[in-house]
Amino acid sequence: MRFSAAALLAGLALAGCARKIPNTDIDDTRENRSLIAVVDEYRKAFVNRNVQGIMALVSRDYFDDAGTSDTSDDVDYRLLPQVLAETFGKLPDVKLDIGVTEIRVTGDKASVDMFYDARYRVATPRREVPKRDSDVQRLVLKREGEQWKIISGL
Repeated sequence: MRFSAAALLAGLALAGCARKIPNTDIDDTRENRSLIAVVDEYRKAFVNRNVQGIMALVSRDYFDDAGTSDTSDDVDYRLLPQVLAETFGKLPDVKLDIGVTEIRVTGDKASVDMFYDARYRVATPRREVPKRDSDVQRLVLKREGEQWKIISGL
């Protein structure tokens, strides 16, 4: 059986390529799949407006300054359940799609870049108002034992 040089080179090139998680450009590794699973559990808990489900994914070290120097909008682990409950109290209905675009792991920390598309209704004094938001977001997680826990970005 004869192989052409082009076929041999193409085969070698493909053999050296890392497999990707379907529909992403993210390497298919156990660690990356584990991080994506946390993001998906967060999405499910958010859609179900499940405060305890989200808190199960969050580290006690959680802290988010909302990207501002104003400390009045800072949220830590202790305050997060109240913030989530208040938010969910205003959202009678929500649909959320999340797509992970990049994962970077350094030691026991990881950043997960994603885009989201949220469709929801906001309760106002007069009626429910439909809304839609799309944006990018970064979650930062840290490894706690065998689990990844969210430390900022919600």
